Amino acid sequence: MFESLNLHPKLIQAINALQWTQATEVQTQSLPFALQGQDLIISAETGSGKTAAYLIPVLHKLISQPNNQAGSQILIMVPTRELAQQVKKDCDALSQFSAIQSVIIRGGQEFQYQASLLRRNPHIIIATPGRLTEHLNSKTVDLSDIETVVLDECDRMLDMGFRDEVLAITEHCTTKHQSLLLSATLRHRGVKAIAGTLLNDAKLVKVETDSLQPNITQQVILSDDDKHKEKLTHWLLTNEKYEKAIVFTKTRAAAQQLNNLLRYHKLRVESLHGEIAQDDRNKVMAKFREGVVDIIVATDLAARGLDVQGVDLVINYHMAQSGDEHVHRVGRTGRAGESGLAICLVNSFDYSLMSSIERYLKIRFERRQIEPLKAKYTGPKNVKANGKPVGVKKANTKKRNSDKKNESKVKAEKHAARKRKNIGKRRQATNQPETGGFAPIKKKKTIIEEQ
Repeated sequence: MFESLNLHPKLIQAINALQWTQATEVQTQSLPFALQGQDLIISAETGSGKTAAYLIPVLHKLISQPNNQAGSQILIMVPTRELAQQVKKDCDALSQFSAIQSVIIRGGQEFQYQASLLRRNPHIIIATPGRLTEHLNSKTVDLSDIETVVLDECDRMLDMGFRDEVLAITEHCTTKHQSLLLSATLRHRGVKAIAGTLLNDAKLVKVETDSLQPNITQQVILSDDDKHKEKLTHWLLTNEKYEKAIVFTKTRAAAQQLNNLLRYHKLRVESLHGEIAQDDRNKVMAKFREGVVDIIVATDLAARGLDVQGVDLVINYHMAQSGDEHVHRVGRTGRAGESGLAICLVNSFDYSLMSSIERYLKIRFERRQIEPLKAKYTGPKNVKANGKPVGVKKANTKKRNSDKKNESKVKAEKHAARKRKNIGKRRQATNQPETGGFAPIKKKKTIIEEQ
């Protein structure tokens, strides 16, 4: 398919060196339009080849139509440092037989060093919005010659609060440029809004399914509490067969604590989260790729942009906070058609979230038990096969109606008893002389009036 697109020979040479014999579906659908310079909205699942879907056309243009007098011509914005590293790696591989230069502009790197790289006018700038905004404010970057703007994983950038930065950055790209917006989902309202602002007559390329890749087995193991989850995680990592594994936690503290526990049990593990310096993150990922460590305990920082071969086990120690985030976590395994296993550890606090993710993705996780560590918690009572409570609302309604009837009956009986009791008193008061019963009150009132 690549040969039929009339790509530059140097680009075809790089594709052959990478042994890409067949384009993925997202590449097949998007490349003809991107090569024509059309604005695109590309929606595809993680691991589907989206990065090459935009790198191939921008590199073809740079190699085929060199402009040595221009400044930087391609701007690729990404949400995380890890994704920036991955894009740079793919870009270098595809441009290895050409003179195309690319740089990464991201946090965790010396600002003045980045400024010196930008002064050389690299063809491609791969940047996170926050750090690029700092360079714009310091006037250390010029985007006036940008011909193509790529927003990779736009949904993630919006979730991280980069909307205003992205819009402000694109305003500095003063020339008429092509825009390519990539997102794992189009359900995000912010993606549609920003697409309407930045893109002109955009073509939609949508390659996504209602469920995750069929080659990924997804399981749920019920747990009682975090201590039980720790035991389950240790058991899985010492009994499952895998080459590399990633364990996802919700917080940095949980990632570090679990990392320390697994190290205590002599497992080859490292942690990855936002408080780790960038150089140390790079070292951790190098060890992971080289097999020096085979387990990473990470926050959602690692859910996007990590493309490591051999990851065949993902454990969600804490459930992802949304269906889309779950897709990105689990997408670290089962890449390039390989099989993978994803396991969610679910306690009573996680069950509702797990059920909502099942409904959102229209899938059903396989239920699993580990007999030596079987949980006492068995899930909420009265649950249908689809995870929704059954009959609870109806039962509660009946109970409330029954309580109201009983309360009304008791009130009626008390009222009747008082009525019977008061009837006798009224009769007695009526037959008494003026000095008894109610007469003294009447007599006192008369005396006051006379005074």
